[in-house]
Amino acid sequence: MLNITFKTLLSVLVVGSWLTAAHAAGTDRVHVPSAHSVKQTADNLVAAVEKAGAKVFARVDHAAGGKSVDMEIPANELIIFGNPQLGTPVIRDAPEAGLDLPIRVAIIETSDGTILVYHSPASLAAAHGLPADHPSIVKMTGALKNLTAAAAK
Repeated sequence: MLNITFKTLLSVLVVGSWLTAAHAAGTDRVHVPSAHSVKQTADNLVAAVEKAGAKVFARVDHAAGGKSVDMEIPANELIIFGNPQLGTPVIRDAPEAGLDLPIRVAIIETSDGTILVYHSPASLAAAHGLPADHPSIVKMTGALKNLTAAAAK
């Protein structure tokens, strides 16, 4: 009986730890509501990124991908962009940060309207053992706030 109780307790602890970690990982996302459609918001973000002197590496239309396999999802695009002036020092100081860079912003149609979603640079810093006040992280934070605000208005 004690053995069964211990296994049950261990299972509860493992699942509880997993759920806590999943919740913690979800708290690093920033949501920015947009007054525009997904396509227009994505167009606005691309224009803002390019105007700021950063580079758009890719634009992924997830809804079009779904349609290509006869599956429908609401409008959903991903813009992948970066600025080597900011990203390179982060990767230099924490090489595994290359898994999370360049920056990715998802633009999603929800029942409440269009939103832009991205992982906060502070969470990137924490995940890779960098201080939250790392100069590039601070600049990325401001840049993402400004770029997503420009795309949303």
